[in-house]
Amino acid sequence: MRVLVFCSCPCNDHFTFEEIDIMGKAYPTVSEEYLKAVEKCKRKLRALIAEKNCAPIMVRLAWHSAGTFDVKTKTGGPFGTIKHPNELAHGANNGLDIAIRLLEPIKEQFPILSYADFVQLAGVVAVEVTGGPEIPFHPGRQDKPEPPPEGRLPDASKGSDHLRDVFGHMGLSDKEIVVLSGAHTLGRCHKERSGFEGPWTRNPLVFDNSYFKELLSGEKEGLLQLPTDKVLLEDPSFRPFVEKYAADEDAFFADYKEAHLALSELGFADA
Repeated sequence: MRVLVFCSCPCNDHFTFEEIDIMGKAYPTVSEEYLKAVEKCKRKLRALIAEKNCAPIMVRLAWHSAGTFDVKTKTGGPFGTIKHPNELAHGANNGLDIAIRLLEPIKEQFPILSYADFVQLAGVVAVEVTGGPEIPFHPGRQDKPEPPPEGRLPDASKGSDHLRDVFGHMGLSDKEIVVLSGAHTLGRCHKERSGFEGPWTRNPLVFDNSYFKELLSGEKEGLLQLPTDKVLLEDPSFRPFVEKYAADEDAFFADYKEAHLALSELGFADA
């Protein structure tokens, strides 16, 4: 259930009301012009991602923007700072300048959209274009001026304690750690960017549950398993989720949809 109240804080011309969701979110109600721009931008993003086969890097861009959120200090998060050279220079963001360059011509067509909304919209569209679940998108994120400090994103060479520490700072659970890892069904690692090389699955441009199936089937020539992937099998709390999602793609999609939405809204619209 939701009600509308007039926003008492200073807002930009396109964010005029707050929509209060009694389930714990307070989404800004954006202007009709803004909503129309979101829908037109979606179409442009679908075309770009399909043409360039760039869904994996768009998901990574959206994640690395949102994943800097710290639940205690309420800093970082999906607020457009990923475009700044200082944040792009973080070690975990190697190669994401490519995504920014691909997206910039589209962003220029929609100056009304905040960069924060634009980046998260690209991530949602990338999952959809590759056959994944349709993730709800709530606009209204406002851009922040200062990038977060380095060191808030996962290090692929470390183990379960590290994953829980990093995702814990975001306020995310063991279940969310595992289900979000399932997006490694898309894309591959590049030696020059991460120190690792190769795809996780046989078809890295299709969003399905094959990441979990490959994990359970063991290491195979030509496919990648990072240390942070292997701990999903080794940790007794993580492994049941791996087995669940390998056996049931619908369950994976349902839980991924919720987890991606939560990640994309870290620090946004908290009531």
